[in-house]
Amino acid sequence: MNHNLPINSLLDIAIKNGEGIQVKNGAFVVTTGNRTGRSPADKFLVDDALTHDVVDWGEHNRPVESSVFSKLWDESEQYLKPKEKYTADLHVGASAEHYQPVTIENELAWHNMFCQSLFIQPESFNPKNKGIWHLRSVPSFKCDPARHGTNSDGTVMVNFSTKQILVLGIAYAGEMKKSMFGIMNFILPEDDVLSMHCAANAGDSGDVSLFFGLSGTGKTTLSADPNRWLIGDDEHGWGDGIVFNIEGGCYAKTVDLSQKNEPVIWNAIKNGTILENVIFDPKSLEVDYTNQSLTENTRACYPLSHVEQHLQKNHGGEPKNIIFLTCDLSGVMPPVSILTKEQAAYHFLSGYTAKVGSTELGSTAEISSTFSNCFGAPFFPRKAQVYADLLMKRIDGFDSKVFIVNSGWTGGSYGVGERFNIPTTRNIIKAIQSGSINNSPKANLEIMNVEIPTELEGVDTKLLNPSDTWSDQDDYKKAAEELAQKFSDNISKFDVDDEILASGPIR
Repeated sequence: MNHNLPINSLLDIAIKNGEGIQVKNGAFVVTTGNRTGRSPADKFLVDDALTHDVVDWGEHNRPVESSVFSKLWDESEQYLKPKEKYTADLHVGASAEHYQPVTIENELAWHNMFCQSLFIQPESFNPKNKGIWHLRSVPSFKCDPARHGTNSDGTVMVNFSTKQILVLGIAYAGEMKKSMFGIMNFILPEDDVLSMHCAANAGDSGDVSLFFGLSGTGKTTLSADPNRWLIGDDEHGWGDGIVFNIEGGCYAKTVDLSQKNEPVIWNAIKNGTILENVIFDPKSLEVDYTNQSLTENTRACYPLSHVEQHLQKNHGGEPKNIIFLTCDLSGVMPPVSILTKEQAAYHFLSGYTAKVGSTELGSTAEISSTFSNCFGAPFFPRKAQVYADLLMKRIDGFDSKVFIVNSGWTGGSYGVGERFNIPTTRNIIKAIQSGSINNSPKANLEIMNVEIPTELEGVDTKLLNPSDTWSDQDDYKKAAEELAQKFSDNISKFDVDDEILASGPIR
């Protein structure tokens, strides 16, 4: 039985089994076949007495009967019996009160290595009367839609009542990560804890910042700050007095990665790191992060111990600053906006951004605007208002400051204007975290209906008001009105009070 094997042992097995190749920087490179991102159309939740009236059924949460799940569970168990498999006992959630214990069962050694790097390796596995989750991943098991009731030859299924997760016919490891995130998003609100698709870091004084955003907007890049302490890069819970990492590792995008722009991530990629779908020279074994021939969604998975400046306790206090990262393709959003509590709820529900190097199957390099409530709609099983109400409660309780930071375009829309560079965005983040933005002169940006600074240390003043960066003011106003209408159309899907409704963009 290959149970709780050390990562180095799993690496040796993966190399011996031909599951990938170790390259010059020490990382282990794997490919995941035709699925190089998540497969949202293949994700199902068992619809039963526990979930029926609670889950927000629809595009992101597809129902499946428990009998369908049970059939696949039994078949996959029989399928695995004659095979070598790798298991591990892990925790999800770095909170003594709010963690969930899970046993991982993998067909591939590198998948078990991935889970041990990404989830939390406890000093002692402790079910604590919680009941143990069981996640089984079998990439070589091919589903038959006609016989199994799936959408394709691969599926991700979750049964909350039996605490079981199936990932079948899919080698892309991100599905295991996001399955456990979805489980925490279902469970944590019951304990009055806000589960969040965000990164988090802390300053030397302990001040915590949260970074919300979809893939490609800068969550991992901006939270990996050599001058601050990383808590985590993607998934967190916010309870009374605590922000805790749901994970124990990072899953960073590596497209166009450079040591200059992202030194923390660059230095974390070494022996024990897994690189997914990254291209390398077969002779020199040098990786090429600019090569996107397999996918733009290239990834590096590594434990937090690979990041020199990380909080070993994996949690911090409540957040002083909350940053919503958006990638605005219209060139209308300012580089930074200062939000009220009601505006925070409005923009949290909206989740306006762009799909940049989307993590979803079938996406291309072409990018498009999108609204993704809670800045991660595919991962939240409950109705969006549940999470928005918890956010407002937490902001109220701790008096957190909330901002939108635009890492997208300025001076015109995508294809016309230019994207904000990383140093500019970093200086904005620095002004937020130092508090200097709170003392800067302000103005109200019409149509977008947000307060903006008119001066900010380290940032070109002409960039702060987006209208000043457009050569044609009529074009700017038209684009702003069009974006405001998109916001209005989107927010109408939610049942919100008039105060929140009035806090959004106004045509």
